[in-house]
Amino acid sequence: MSTFETYLRLGFQHIINFHNYAPFVFVLVLCAAYSSKEFVRVLILVTFFTIGYSITLALSTLNIVSIPSRTVAFLIPLTILVTAIANVLPLKRGNHRVIYVVTVFFGLIHGLGVSNYVENKIERASNVFTPLLGFTVGVEIGQIVIISVYALLLMLTVNLMKARHDFWRLYISGAGFGIALILLIQNKFW
Repeated sequence: MSTFETYLRLGFQHIINFHNYAPFVFVLVLCAAYSSKEFVRVLILVTFFTIGYSITLALSTLNIVSIPSRTVAFLIPLTILVTAIANVLPLKRGNHRVIYVVTVFFGLIHGLGVSNYVENKIERASNVFTPLLGFTVGVEIGQIVIISVYALLLMLTVNLMKARHDFWRLYISGAGFGIALILLIQNKFW
């Protein structure tokens, strides 16, 4: 198996196997605000998240950026908490640029969180580009799988069970809020 394939699998497993379930929860909470008809928009948002994630993952792995892990462990659930709150507040949803910028920013924070994990997996080679690219592509594929399953469940819940999307959004956002709150309390840095 090539280096790219090895790290692609590692990135995919990182999301799917819940090695670190915070990105998984973030993606679900991010999706909660959108209906199954907005599937493409959610894919674009998650790609923006991955762009931010990739930037700090690369910068941190190359020792260009370093933030104490305790701080990052606090900031990651904070991103989930903020996203969950934004989903249930009657905010104006017309300004898509702000949503994309915030999503990239939250991706930057999550990328810092996984950098130690990836750094330990990458052999000290002269080329870290291939492992980082493979890992990032694997994460993106994993997120697409999560979003696809989410969209299917949303469609089934809304259409077959006649549940309102507002209920679904509130349920997923509330669950994400609860998980994030527990993580915030566990990872306090004060």
